[in-house]
Amino acid sequence: MTRFLLVVPPLVGHVNPLVAVANELSGRGHQVAWAGHADQIHRLAGADATAFDCAMPSDGLSRPPGLTGPAAFRFLWAEFFVPLADLMAPGIDAAIDAFRPDVILTDQHAVAGALVAERRGIPYATSATTSAELIDPLAGMPKVGAWLSELLGALRGRIGDPARTADPRFSPYGVIAFTGRELLGDAPLPNERVHLVGPSIAARAGHGDFPWEWLDREPAPDLGTVLVSLGTANADAGGRFLTEAVTALDRLGDRVRAVVVDPGRTLHEASVPVPPNVLVREHVPQLDLLERVDAVVCHAGHNTVCETLWHGLPLVLAPIRDDQPIVARQVADAGAAVRVRFSRVDATRLGAAIETVLDASSGHRAAAEALGRSFRAAGGHVAAAGHLEQLAARHSDTHADADTHADVDADTSTDTYAAAHTGTRPHVPEPH
Repeated sequence: MTRFLLVVPPLVGHVNPLVAVANELSGRGHQVAWAGHADQIHRLAGADATAFDCAMPSDGLSRPPGLTGPAAFRFLWAEFFVPLADLMAPGIDAAIDAFRPDVILTDQHAVAGALVAERRGIPYATSATTSAELIDPLAGMPKVGAWLSELLGALRGRIGDPARTADPRFSPYGVIAFTGRELLGDAPLPNERVHLVGPSIAARAGHGDFPWEWLDREPAPDLGTVLVSLGTANADAGGRFLTEAVTALDRLGDRVRAVVVDPGRTLHEASVPVPPNVLVREHVPQLDLLERVDAVVCHAGHNTVCETLWHGLPLVLAPIRDDQPIVARQVADAGAAVRVRFSRVDATRLGAAIETVLDASSGHRAAAEALGRSFRAAGGHVAAAGHLEQLAARHSDTHADADTHADVDADTSTDTYAAAHTGTRPHVPEPH
């Protein structure tokens, strides 16, 4: 039996993929605990989950509207991820003292997990819930890469081991990436221990009040059924887009029906008339719905995209910020999506994009089905649990090997950080 500690930020899309992994590890007889926002962890992973609470930002992830590109990247790291790491570090130390984990699995953006693990001499793996940073998006922006390296170096001086220099976003012990090579193309990976396991698909706590009879009341329309969602973190930005989407669906009439997710109730507050072929809900059981729809319109959030492709469904993608433009480009390049401009698309263009992906002759459905087959073959949460067991087996005597770990890290991590500045990917040998 091995004790695994999962470290997560207070972001639903970063917690959900690990719920299935945690359940799989528990089912294999291991002990699993979490460190993060305890209330959120209990809501997503279950009330009986062992969760160690960490301090969190008082206002969550709040940022100026309209912030995009390098400015948005800088803001996200300087104003959220790094302050979050400073806040979480004491709680992670306390969780280690209480739970005594053999291995830590830490989210790529909960970097306190990596830095505290290296200081405490505990082997750790990275959970990468987006494909965007695996392809080194800063390769063409060396000044931004150098800025991030300096920011993370200062953070390491406060909560980690100042003698180490490895990039805390990519553990040299292993990276569990919930994506597939088909989306990444031939881009080099951060190191040879990146495991592409595809999306983590498993049952989640649902919304028992969803009116399934609305979908069952009559045969599906000629073109099909569409799910429209902008995710859980974009309620503040989606009013105009959702209005255009409802207008587009209204014009398509009885040829298409749609479930539109509106957690901020923006359509209601704007008194947007909802046509009979559209159902608006604040929350939906997304995985269950994906089994009943024919296409998805979304913001190119990585989890939603990969869950949709896992089901073999094409997409219309309207990326807003962060990693979403990169993910949208990857899916469009793979032939499984039509990309539209979130801030400028109107009902006419959006309706045309929906018609295109629903048209079997366009090839988008065939491309999505091919991606779905590859994702399912990658193994998801089952494969992730297997890789974590292998890591634990290789490092069962962590404390005895702590000096060796430090030597390997010191030898390889300088090259890893230099790669962030140059866009190259170094060889990182397996820690012993």
